[in-house]
Amino acid sequence: MIYDWGGGWRFGGPYLAGSEAPDFHGVGFAEVTVPHTVTGLSWGDWDPREWERTWVYRRHFDGAEAAGGRAFVDFQGVMTNATVYLGGVELDRHEGGYLPFSVELTPHLLAGENVLAVVVDATWLEVPPSGDRGGAAAVDYLQPGGIYRDVALRVVPEVFLADVFAKPTDVLGAARRVDLVATIDAARVPAGPVTITAELLDGSRGLAATSATAPVVATGRTEVALTLGGLDEVELTLWSPDTPKLYAIRTTLTGPDSEPHTVDVRTGFREARFELDGFHLNGRRLQIFGLNRHQLFPYTGMAAPARLQRRDAELLRRELNCNMVRCSHYPPSPHFLDACDELGLMVWEEPPGWQYVGGEEFQRRFLENVRDMVIRDRSRPSVIVWATRLNESANHPALYARARRLAHSLDDSRPASGAVDFRSTSGWTEEVFAYDDYPSSRGRATLEPPIPGVPYLVSEAVGALAGAPLYRWIDPAETLALQAEMHARVHDLAGSDPAYAGVLGWAGIDYASLHGGKRIWRALKWPGVLDTFRVPKPGAAIYRSQVDPSVRAVILPVFFWGFGPGSSRRGARRGPGPGSMIATNCERLELFLAGAHFATAMPDAAGFPHLRYPPAYVDLTVARGRAGELRIDGYVGDELVGSVRMSADPTRDRLGLVVEDAAIAADGSDMTRITFCALDAYGNQRPGATGEVTLTLTGPGTLIGQNPFAFGLYGGVGGAFVRSQAGCGGVITVTAEHPGLGRARGRLDAG
Repeated sequence: MIYDWGGGWRFGGPYLAGSEAPDFHGVGFAEVTVPHTVTGLSWGDWDPREWERTWVYRRHFDGAEAAGGRAFVDFQGVMTNATVYLGGVELDRHEGGYLPFSVELTPHLLAGENVLAVVVDATWLEVPPSGDRGGAAAVDYLQPGGIYRDVALRVVPEVFLADVFAKPTDVLGAARRVDLVATIDAARVPAGPVTITAELLDGSRGLAATSATAPVVATGRTEVALTLGGLDEVELTLWSPDTPKLYAIRTTLTGPDSEPHTVDVRTGFREARFELDGFHLNGRRLQIFGLNRHQLFPYTGMAAPARLQRRDAELLRRELNCNMVRCSHYPPSPHFLDACDELGLMVWEEPPGWQYVGGEEFQRRFLENVRDMVIRDRSRPSVIVWATRLNESANHPALYARARRLAHSLDDSRPASGAVDFRSTSGWTEEVFAYDDYPSSRGRATLEPPIPGVPYLVSEAVGALAGAPLYRWIDPAETLALQAEMHARVHDLAGSDPAYAGVLGWAGIDYASLHGGKRIWRALKWPGVLDTFRVPKPGAAIYRSQVDPSVRAVILPVFFWGFGPGSSRRGARRGPGPGSMIATNCERLELFLAGAHFATAMPDAAGFPHLRYPPAYVDLTVARGRAGELRIDGYVGDELVGSVRMSADPTRDRLGLVVEDAAIAADGSDMTRITFCALDAYGNQRPGATGEVTLTLTGPGTLIGQNPFAFGLYGGVGGAFVRSQAGCGGVITVTAEHPGLGRARGRLDAG
């Protein structure tokens, strides 16, 4: 049995000597739910000094909760190091914040009340990715401390299945099968051999089954190999971005003198290969079209519940049309990867790291991270690449060869890679050469040619070093449009040569960082095509338009339609001007100004011959006095498939509010995002708003955010979260109010 331990925690703040002891007074400890961050945060201006301390959490529970077998507390992630106590007795210490660990409680449980304490060391430690003498500013992402991922109590028999690895093999061949490795954990030697049965399920329908009997001759762990064969005669749907079909493997252990134990694992059938002519999925070449993603959120740091983690995957796959994400630069939340499996979003996964390689102890921890990462996620069909080197580090051939061998010993079904910022295979030890590519010329993005003789992937491009230093809402419209132009350019260039497996652009989402000089503003880095609140910037338009028009027609002006002071630098001429981009999947655009036909725009197939849906360009220079409503009609063939209207009249502008979910669970941990921005009369974003937005919440929820919000400072966009209250159901209403734009209201249900 697995019990959610998200609630019931008490947070004591900075650690006090003896606060792990069960009889410690606990005065001043605050009731919290996990995921949790040790300090309050805003949307920006994070200061690592606020969390780089040692902290303490406690949880009281009745021993009856853990009765009936062996009891483990499972932590999905604690930033950075954790020491776990039960009844004042130290049980275990864990180093590193990005991978799970389990602590057995069984020998120390009391029949009545028990006190579990977790002392969290969030100081700057010699633990990947940290340790550089430059401190937090030496790593290009901030890492607030806390029990920031899920915690669960797991009660299992004395002899149980600790892990099941399901590896589909020969997926396209005549010997299609699933190779299984079941890991048995025994607290005692059973009276006789144990039996393991495994069944392949499509929903409730059984497709294949197998079993094996194995002796367990010692306590500890024993591995048993099984094969689910005969699948060449079973009709299976291959996993891909378009058909993310998942199957379950149900594995059960039974012994002569112990309770049965069952573990369900999901997997998918797919063959993924990197070749000299690019990436091939299920025997067909597929161009990789993706982005990098950080797991940082405003106000909560890295502490985000399942809903928000999954939503990031949905945004990348469904709204930005990515077929792959690089999880830079650490293993992400399991909730994020669950959504990737379900949505068909391919994954590059890498261990925690950022340039620094440290000494012997640091490198030992790096290898432990590689091992734990592979074991945690090796059954997932979405994971296509294991990175087995630290991001952008210098060559350490012996270390990285060892990491690659370690990953392959645990899972030989995926290639190894690792992002590098050099263009030489000398001393390089992986199978896919992944290059962080940042050249640019006169503001136009370029790519270096592929390196001959090796599979070649662009692991970063555009946002970190090339182009404008910042893409903020307060930056000029021309700057925001440049971001779209550069992302379109690199994906088009990658399509020009099959030796490019594809591009993973930098980056999907803005994130907290102190590394980058002029590229940092308010302790945020701004290369994302989505801002920190996940609001799409004009730069996102290229990604949003790469979808078949039969799914949805897309017409996204990569400009703003305004004619007030500062709207143009062109003297008597006003408007966005010549070369204004419109991202679209339509075949033809017709533009009307004040009701009169103004221009016809066609996708620039000559300028972007390798982009599936090239943007269109139009001269939107408008003489003084001609400003009016703009209408853009989109056609596929002769059919009108979409239309966009943009108002030039700011007196009709209003405040828009979006509540991302209609309902959240009343568990005290679940939350949803709200965003608000200045809109024209037709719902298009309008830059230049000033002042503040005030938020009001009524009902059984808690507002997480800056209130009032510095609307003008951020650029006429803002956001917050609504978190549920444990055990309190009902309607939650959120109201946003701006002195010039009026009031907007949204609602959701908690239950």
